[in-house]
Amino acid sequence: MLLEIDKLNLSFHLDTGKQQTEKKQVLFDISLSVDCGETIALVGESGSGKSVTALSILRLLEDSSHVSSSGAIHFEGKDISTLNKKELRAVRGNRIAMIFQEPMTSLNPVYTIGNQLMEPLLLHQKLTQRDAHLEAIKLLERTGIDEPAARMKSFPHQLSGGQRQRVMIAMALACRPSLLIADEPTTALDVTIQVQILDLIKDLQEEFGMALLLITHDLTMVRRIADNVHIMKDGRIVEHGRTDLVFDNPKQPYTRHLMNSLPGGHHSPKDTNRVLIELSRLNCTFHLKSGWKGFFNKNKEKNTIHAVDQVSLSIKRGTTCGLVGESGSGKSTLAMAILQLTRSSGQILFNGKNIQGLSNREMRPLRKNLQIIFQDPFSSLSPRLNIGQIIMEGMKVHGIGRTYSEQKKKVAEILVEVGLNAEMIHRYPHEFSGGQRQRIAIARSIVLQPEFLVLDEPTSALDMTIQKQIIDLLKKLQDRYGMTYLFISHDLRVVRAMADHVAVMQNGRIVESGFAGKIFEAPEHEYTKRLFKAALGNHKSFTSSVEE
Repeated sequence: MLLEIDKLNLSFHLDTGKQQTEKKQVLFDISLSVDCGETIALVGESGSGKSVTALSILRLLEDSSHVSSSGAIHFEGKDISTLNKKELRAVRGNRIAMIFQEPMTSLNPVYTIGNQLMEPLLLHQKLTQRDAHLEAIKLLERTGIDEPAARMKSFPHQLSGGQRQRVMIAMALACRPSLLIADEPTTALDVTIQVQILDLIKDLQEEFGMALLLITHDLTMVRRIADNVHIMKDGRIVEHGRTDLVFDNPKQPYTRHLMNSLPGGHHSPKDTNRVLIELSRLNCTFHLKSGWKGFFNKNKEKNTIHAVDQVSLSIKRGTTCGLVGESGSGKSTLAMAILQLTRSSGQILFNGKNIQGLSNREMRPLRKNLQIIFQDPFSSLSPRLNIGQIIMEGMKVHGIGRTYSEQKKKVAEILVEVGLNAEMIHRYPHEFSGGQRQRIAIARSIVLQPEFLVLDEPTSALDMTIQKQIIDLLKKLQDRYGMTYLFISHDLRVVRAMADHVAVMQNGRIVESGFAGKIFEAPEHEYTKRLFKAALGNHKSFTSSVEE
């Protein structure tokens, strides 16, 4: 057996002030094993203990927290807990490698990709600078990075999300580890890039004979690549076994609850002919300047990006239009153009009125009816304001509520409506979970009762169960207030559960659009077919088996 965890218990010692600490246990009798070449998935919601278990294997928590543990972790016959720091360094990155969820925060922004990739080769493999450089180029090439020699000089911010994740994989594989721990390796990536990264990991796993410990809340991914699965809840493994057996016949209520949370089914389209938003030949271009010479570049066409290119689209009142496509396809730019938050040309009709080119002053009365909810509520909510102040801010600007007490009462009502407690009004954003913060962002927008609401990847950073709650909440609020949604997402399962109509974007253009049911059942454009295949795969059969 390559890795064997036997009855692992782990507690954090929290500082409560006055030189006192509180012991909080987060892992309870965790037992699992990983054999050579095997893929084991560790699945659960945020806070279930998945990442803590993974970090415990490499004893990474000891460097940043005061922890105590019991039980045993054996790797290649050695007890990890008995290793000294020098012996542990020989294991980390060399025999056990780890890929983290967000490569942008895992890569050092001040060093080039080449420097970071060569580091493990110099440290563990004792290669010369020249040999390490050549080996790093080979690794980048093997992981599918184009122009690998040139990319060695790039910094992390100069690469796309998919490229950064490939660099992380190259770094992890630099020393040919026998165990690769992948912690949510595709959560922040597009569906097509997700498939590419998963295929790459599987290919490299077979090539190097690695074992893979996959940590995720994406059940579709687990079913696709894992040999065995362990389901975690509140620091305990509640069910485990062969992946197909667990998925086809889950025994524990929590496992069934997780699987039933997977977005699925068909949205019943609304029958309406009243158009709220109508776009005609909408364009949005960006002119890039490469250094000081860009100011004098006469051939501007070479430095022009057509982010939105000749887009025409109608969105009917009270319906949900799903806008799908890969990163860089122009989805968010199109939404910003509709809201007049970025410059564009062409016609934008809102309630029959052309709002294209209106000044900020002319747009201000319309802002109440044109709202947006962003992907990451933590960065879009001010950390300096409590949630009462955050929600009340828009009410004050648009004159909703005559007195402070009226406004406070309205805030309390809207908090209850989005599934929160009215007593939470004085708390700050950092005191809430991701799902709760997204509910606060929704409350901030719907308290104004907008006619049109842009939802820009509102569920992509959330667990499956929280996703389902947010989707159900959005549907309920739409029915109650008659709002119109533009739902932007690369998760086609969520779009299928939400949208009346679907528009597919590629390279700034809408390549296919129509009724959601028709698009999902019989896509016509090759790009749509490729996108759906990458995102849904055998999703139809999986959803039906869960629902049965």
